[in-house]
Amino acid sequence: MRRRVCSVIAIVGLGVCITAGRIAAQSPAAPLRQVAYLKASNPDAYDHFGEGGALPSHTGQTVAMSGDGNTIAVGSPHEASNATGVNGNQNDNSVYNAGAVYVYTRNGGTWQQQAYVKASNTGSGDYFGSSVALSADGNTMAVAANWEASAAKGVNGDQADNSIPQAGAVYIFTRSGGTWRQQAYLKASNTGEAGENGDGDQFGFSLALSDDGNTVAVGAIAEDSNASGVNGNQADNSANSAGAVYVFARAGGTWSQQAYIKSSSPAEYTNADLFGFSVALNANGNTLAIGAYDEGGSARGINGAIDNMRGGSGAIYVFTRAAGTWTRQAYLKSSIAEQGDSWGVSLTISDDGNTLAAGSVDEDCTATGVNPPGCDNDVKADVSTGAVAVFVRNGTTWSQQALLKSSNTDTEDWFGIRTALSGDGNTLAVTASNEDSAAQGINGKQDDNTASEAGALYLFTRTGTTWRQIAYVKSANNQAFDEFGNSVAMSRDGRTMAVGARGEDSNARGVNGNAADNSVDEAGAAYVFTR
Repeated sequence: MRRRVCSVIAIVGLGVCITAGRIAAQSPAAPLRQVAYLKASNPDAYDHFGEGGALPSHTGQTVAMSGDGNTIAVGSPHEASNATGVNGNQNDNSVYNAGAVYVYTRNGGTWQQQAYVKASNTGSGDYFGSSVALSADGNTMAVAANWEASAAKGVNGDQADNSIPQAGAVYIFTRSGGTWRQQAYLKASNTGEAGENGDGDQFGFSLALSDDGNTVAVGAIAEDSNASGVNGNQADNSANSAGAVYVFARAGGTWSQQAYIKSSSPAEYTNADLFGFSVALNANGNTLAIGAYDEGGSARGINGAIDNMRGGSGAIYVFTRAAGTWTRQAYLKSSIAEQGDSWGVSLTISDDGNTLAAGSVDEDCTATGVNPPGCDNDVKADVSTGAVAVFVRNGTTWSQQALLKSSNTDTEDWFGIRTALSGDGNTLAVTASNEDSAAQGINGKQDDNTASEAGALYLFTRTGTTWRQIAYVKSANNQAFDEFGNSVAMSRDGRTMAVGARGEDSNARGVNGNAADNSVDEAGAAYVFTR
């Protein structure tokens, strides 16, 4: 098929797209530009700063941004120092894959690192920083270590018993002035069991935080109970890797578990669904979207029958909270869902909870653009181009508003692996971490596939109910295997974005260092863009 080649022509600030000899308006003036290049203060080979990882064992969103865009947190889950707490010694790499988080702040147009954050019980193979979330003001941060191994249950339990490999934990940090401290250590109420395979529940595989920082949702994809719905029986581990989500609430400085949420699918259908693969909370924390990456329902559309006839199609479950009580509101399937699509691999939701975007990295349609025809019967292609479905809510009724494809759809690009929405839901960033173009910067040449797995970001905007792509984004030092787009975060107004590239190789440290020295394999980087 003929691929679109898009470029920017500086005629009264108008972006244009050239397709098969035609010139068509693509976007109004929107001067997107890269403004910062962020590196760890202690980069090392394979630290994977800005990690997103490969499916299905990927880590979650490791880049987070405050609502005003002035605070960014970046996880580096393979960082190896033995430090604990905040701003400890970064130079002792004796604890393999312990993990760390780096916090950056913006003052005017200048970015600087504010903190280097470690767990209070740093351990080898914990992957601290595997998911990161920030409150709107940037003063509360949740950090997951989805392979942390303690047998503790609940809040602030014993961190020292490492008897359950891959059990997982979440750490809550708060900032006062410029000083960070750990506030809580969260574990599931049914922390998994030690076993021969060392297969814990992976509590913290996904993570979301409300704007006020008082509600956190935590996914545990390997949780095995056959419970259904909210606050069911946690003790029957007969549904292997069904998955679960735990909701915690904060009152003052005290955290407690509020809900234990399962898919509400019949128990016989939940085995290996990976419920909790992705989670998203709206601003007030009262709407929760949960992705089930490997769910097998054959339905298409909204609230169809739940069965197990279309393996791996994927689904999104929406729950709402009223007076502390959670109930399921909707069961969402894409209008083109097919076997093996993996809908729900990524999720993002607007502040009011009325717009939701869900990614599918294994969707196989080779069409491009918004709402293309012919994408509802392509399962045999098995090319994993990827897609994003946008759903909207009116009252309590959900419907699909759009199907989004990239402007340069290609095999195994994984378009949709990460998504981020602005507060009003009108600006959407979608990444494709395996995209192969060698372009650099904004709206470069899309059809030069000489940089394998370099990665790209696609920026869409909505006017009324109409979506369109306005930018094709690459880093300024884009190279093969950078995997730009492993993680992405966006400010509330949609004008600032942070994008992770876990495979970036430079030896730079801190902010805006030398990007040309590729002497540290897969150290990782993050990039800040504004418009």
